[in-house]
Amino acid sequence: MTAAERPSRQRVVIAGHVQGVWFRESCRRQAEALSVRGWVRNRDDGTVEAVFEGARADVEAMIAWCRVGPPHALVTSVVSTAETPGGEVGFTVR
Repeated sequence: MTAAERPSRQRVVIAGHVQGVWFRESCRRQAEALSVRGWVRNRDDGTVEAVFEGARADVEAMIAWCRVGPPHALVTSVVSTAETPGGEVGFTVR
């Protein structure tokens, strides 16, 4: 197994104009296209939080996607924290 194929899990917090712009649904679609598991949710502070789990390369691709987001988003920061893979199943919007 190559480093890119090893299981990875990242918790990501995205800030900027990221609520009310279809960020969560777009994120779900992108995650499913990459076979990344986990979830995404809005937080009370106006940020979006997500957990991505899957092959390292796919998780990194999701983080890269979050730096841009959907067309109407304006992302100002993305902070990711590595976590131990927990066996997420599917990808949900919370």
